[in-house]
Amino acid sequence: MQQTRLAVRPAALADVPSLVELRLANAVAHLALDPRIYRVPQREAVVRHFTAMLTDEAGRDAVLVAESHDGRVVGMIEVLRNSEPPEHQILRPEPSAQVHTVVLADVRGLGVGAALLDAAKQWAIDQGITYLSAGIHHRNAGAVRFYSRHGYTDSSVSLGRRLLG
Repeated sequence: MQQTRLAVRPAALADVPSLVELRLANAVAHLALDPRIYRVPQREAVVRHFTAMLTDEAGRDAVLVAESHDGRVVGMIEVLRNSEPPEHQILRPEPSAQVHTVVLADVRGLGVGAALLDAAKQWAIDQGITYLSAGIHHRNAGAVRFYSRHGYTDSSVSLGRRLLG
């Protein structure tokens, strides 16, 4: 595996078109995993989402991009804070966030995802976040291997039941 030269930086409004393309390509890949769960969102909704995130002055969440030496955005990671459990629940409060990583297919295996995870980890530490998670579909073996290589482990089992109505 040869690493590519890149820079990881906070996303800017000028990156919205690239972020939208990454999200839509990721949606198509996930649709192939399980079309009962995943969908391809409307482009306009994705544009609104990233525009709102990048203009949020509170900085609650983060979007970081990996940019190749020629200025092409080749990956992104979102760090989305989780809500604290209410006082009446049994879970201990812990500042936590979920990460969502997308890397263009033609640069996978070149260290882009690892660089994004490292940057997200540092951003989270700087924000006082002490736990990161990644919600991965069980059929997405490549993503499971990727996150496992970077220290993510099984933390729970989520059981569900589809209700016919």
